[in-house]
Amino acid sequence: MTAAAQVAAPSPEPSRDCPLCPRLHDFIADWRRREPSWFNAPVPTFVPPEGEDAVRLLIVGLAPGLRGANRTGRPFTGDYAGDLLYGTLIAQGLARGEFKARPDDGLELVQTAITNAVRCVPPENKPVGGEIATCRSFLVPTIGRFPICAPCWRSARSRISPPCGRLGNASPPIHSAMADGSRPAASRCSRAITARATTPIRAC
Repeated sequence: MTAAAQVAAPSPEPSRDCPLCPRLHDFIADWRRREPSWFNAPVPTFVPPEGEDAVRLLIVGLAPGLRGANRTGRPFTGDYAGDLLYGTLIAQGLARGEFKARPDDGLELVQTAITNAVRCVPPENKPVGGEIATCRSFLVPTIGRFPICAPCWRSARSRISPPCGRLGNASPPIHSAMADGSRPAASRCSRAITARATTPIRAC
């Protein structure tokens, strides 16, 4: 299974040159000129090699990072958040292989998918309300395909809640657990992911 196949986008996903959000489209076009070797496009949902039917848990971030997913083309790949997230997924048996922060590192997800509420990288990593609303046309059907949805960031939780109806209060967003200073970061992230993976919270 190639890296490209592993991150093959379940339909529907935005096209590579999606024009729906002019500010994001122009921002990506500028970075294509500046860094032509980067991915520089809407980042597709990362799914296991077995495909969507194998997924039990969907993890949702807010948006790709400029030098992370926007550069590599795989969610949470190329920045510190990815180091923590994928390390935790491997420890919990929700990913296999070795995470090397490259889309060709051979890492595979296990019964898990990862996506973003906004598929395109925003300036200063801050999508605006209209962009978030527009990208919900991709987020809502993505959420609808999987039984459990876990927001990775507090701001992502607020974007997911309306299309999901409710998320439940059994555990905090993964980012909240990461920010809690009472335990080591890896332990906090592991606890949050484990709680999400075993608690159905989508009621769309």
